[in-house]
Amino acid sequence: MAWQPQEEPLRQLAQYLKDSLSGHDHALQKNAEIMLKQAKASPDIDKYLAYVFSNSQPPPVVNMDPEGYQLARASAAIMLKNDIKASFKTMPDSDISYIRSIILVGLQDPSSQIRNYAGNVITELVRQGGIMNWPQVFSELIALISNANGNVPPQTQQGAMGALLKICEDNKRALDKDHNGQRPLSFIFPKLLEFTASPIAKVRSDALASINLFIPESPPAVSSNLDALLQQLFRLAGDPSDDVRKHVCRSFVHITDVAPPKIVPHMAGLVDYMVTQQRNTDNAELALDAAEFWLCVGEDEKMRECLGPYLPKVVPVLLESMVYSEDDIFRLEGEKEDAELEDREEDIKPAFATSKAGRLTTNTNGENNLSGNGAAGSSRGGYEEDDLSDGEIDDFEDDDSIDNPEEQWNLRKCSAAALDVLASVFHGPVFTVTLPYLEENLSHAEWPKREAAVLALGAIADGCMAEVEPHLPMLTRYLITLLQDPEPVVRQITCWSLGRYSGWASHLDAAGKQEHFVPMMDGILKRMLDNNKRVQEAAASAFANLEEKANTELKAYCPVIVRQFVECFIKYKDRNMFILYDCVQTLAEHVGSALQRQDLVQILMPALIARWNKVANESREMFPLLECLSYVATALGQFFSQYAQAIFLRCISIIHGNLEASQLARNDSTVETPDKDFLVTSLDLLSAIIQALDMRESAALVASPQYKFFPLLQFCMLDVNNDVRQSAYALLGDCAIYVFDQLGPNLPGILEVLIKQLELNQVLLDGEETGYSVINNACWSVGEIAMRHGEGMQPYVERLLQKLATILFDERVPESLNENAAIALGRLGMGCAQYLAPHLAQIAPPFLKAMKNVMWTDEKGHALTGFMQVILANPSAMEESLLEFFNEMSQADRNLVTGPDEQKFRPTFQLVIQQYKSMIGDNFEPFLQNLPPQHLANFRDLYGV
Repeated sequence: MAWQPQEEPLRQLAQYLKDSLSGHDHALQKNAEIMLKQAKASPDIDKYLAYVFSNSQPPPVVNMDPEGYQLARASAAIMLKNDIKASFKTMPDSDISYIRSIILVGLQDPSSQIRNYAGNVITELVRQGGIMNWPQVFSELIALISNANGNVPPQTQQGAMGALLKICEDNKRALDKDHNGQRPLSFIFPKLLEFTASPIAKVRSDALASINLFIPESPPAVSSNLDALLQQLFRLAGDPSDDVRKHVCRSFVHITDVAPPKIVPHMAGLVDYMVTQQRNTDNAELALDAAEFWLCVGEDEKMRECLGPYLPKVVPVLLESMVYSEDDIFRLEGEKEDAELEDREEDIKPAFATSKAGRLTTNTNGENNLSGNGAAGSSRGGYEEDDLSDGEIDDFEDDDSIDNPEEQWNLRKCSAAALDVLASVFHGPVFTVTLPYLEENLSHAEWPKREAAVLALGAIADGCMAEVEPHLPMLTRYLITLLQDPEPVVRQITCWSLGRYSGWASHLDAAGKQEHFVPMMDGILKRMLDNNKRVQEAAASAFANLEEKANTELKAYCPVIVRQFVECFIKYKDRNMFILYDCVQTLAEHVGSALQRQDLVQILMPALIARWNKVANESREMFPLLECLSYVATALGQFFSQYAQAIFLRCISIIHGNLEASQLARNDSTVETPDKDFLVTSLDLLSAIIQALDMRESAALVASPQYKFFPLLQFCMLDVNNDVRQSAYALLGDCAIYVFDQLGPNLPGILEVLIKQLELNQVLLDGEETGYSVINNACWSVGEIAMRHGEGMQPYVERLLQKLATILFDERVPESLNENAAIALGRLGMGCAQYLAPHLAQIAPPFLKAMKNVMWTDEKGHALTGFMQVILANPSAMEESLLEFFNEMSQADRNLVTGPDEQKFRPTFQLVIQQYKSMIGDNFEPFLQNLPPQHLANFRDLYGV
């Protein structure tokens, strides 16, 4: 006999469920929540919840009006879903079976809200139990959607399709996995394709939305049905529903990504279609999905050329779409002066620390993305779906982007990004179409048109620089006048656009700089003190861009720049401090020692120290401030000395507090683990201070007994976080260079930790790039220690050799890590050659292979000098590798070969040459003839052979 609820518990439960959603009587609501919490202990609670939810009319025992009962049903669905999520594994099979048997009834409810709740519960059941534990759910949903019996109401079809969409969203990988020789998607996908022909628009739309989940991965079920899908998309292109056409656009974009050849024959028709959809001013979401097509095609090397003939159609619609919408115009016109208003805590964006990159790793700086005030934005997507496991969904939502339309990816940003991409591909033709628009709108009486034209001019900066350049003297003069525009949003976008052209202005001759660069720089600096916070932010961001592009050209302007920065420190509220720190550190990075002037130090450092004293240790503002001070310390060098001790001590305090809090969190699960970025940025600043100061001052800081510096460093070297260890090993290497005498007594314990860090297996298993960077820095610090500890490394040689050789022989690791391991091994030879010599024949080939790619720096010179000492201890072991070694030495940098005597590079190699001359005898000269002619000539010239 089927389970039936008892009347009194059912009546009470329904009442508590209703009361729990009653916002009018808080006491009643609170009591209901307490009673429902107690009800969870009932063995049949989930059956009761499913029963209440699935009955569209109140049972006779429940005396409640329809509106109240709807609240009870909604509350039951929410509670049931949460119970399934939290306790599915411990639920009795009978409960699960009962819920499954009646939950689909909710999909037939006339209320769309109830149908959605039913879909949520069904989805949670599948998510927790797995698709193969309830395979019949698919056939039941499909039967409802397809209306096989002809008596399923449209709303039920919609509810079932909505549930199927949710299941597809949560299980898209699992649906394409092999389950006993079957892939559920092979059955489901053709059905989804059928449902795109449903007479119900919502079903067609959700079916397409489901299909779009699978196209990007291009599983067999998609590729085998791709032609049929394309034909259906062409039929749906004229669908009366905007929502359907939105998903049609998305489908075309996805297919363009995964199967460009399928799109190319239809390009002419698709261009016309997407232009038409993008011009749909009543549906911004549809227009955005159409605009994504240009971005997708423009970024695809195989597709982009197909777009060339259609630029006169495409570029104008992009330009039209870059004008703010009426809603945005209404909102933005309300923005006026707000510089004196304090920031709300939720307005302040968190900043995340960037740990010190692994030594010798390639560091590439891409061009700035279009960003800031309605420019193109940094990304089209959300989370990386590859990081999610089967059945897992990403619950994170960026609340800031919801509250602030400027942070959202929208039609305007997408269009600007697409224009940027097309300009980078087609250059002149894009400028030809854009120029009339600029001429008409740059000085338009209506600010939205004016603003959009400035955005367009900035968007084509990189791709059309050669074509724009003849016009820049006139254009930049005009843009500088727009920095005074009465509308803040125009001043904002003008800052950004000028920043995009700052590279041109900063590299003109002296007269050109005076005429164009100085007014540009001065104009942006003044806007950094604008009375509108968003303009301040845009100006500061533009100035950081200018600093990157102007680089050392800014040295002559340091006084005016620093003074303006100091004014900003006085005026800015908390939010804009973050970008101001970036401006300061970028200046320090690019002008370096030009800041080493007492007058500049005396105005810049007090401003930074005032902020340093204001920011609490646990504030997230500490991250960018610590990072900024690292760059400033490096630039100021000895001029940083008077501030170093207090800052050093506070960094130690932050590290100590963070480590203690981490230990507490490990012992008590109720205590929140502190943010490791505090450790990363503090360690990096300690590194910068140690490098900046006179060695005696640095030695005094690390030797102070109150700091317990090296024990703290060792704790950081053992931290579970990769970024922390990466920075800790960078600091260790710097200590080896600058304060080795103080490091020495701590080396036994530190080297034991360091050797364990060189273990490769776990990093290979995890495959995380940061794990390789940690070992990179560990290898680098081994080399720096070995350089100075010499024969003192002897007790560790065998273990170090084993670890470093493992890295050298493994082709799976990044090239930079191989190089670092080779350098460390070579430097180890400078004091322990006799212990490495027996292994020379084995280590020489991978060592030389790695060294080929290393630039001729002092580090390479040290490594090769140590390697030569190993060779001299066992010369016969080089029989197979000698020619390769000589060939490498023939390509040495002349400055390195003839450099300081203490490096011993040239004299040591001459000893090696003499050794092999005596061993090979008369065959030595014929042996050298095996070198390429140019290399042989270099060899003779460099070493006097």
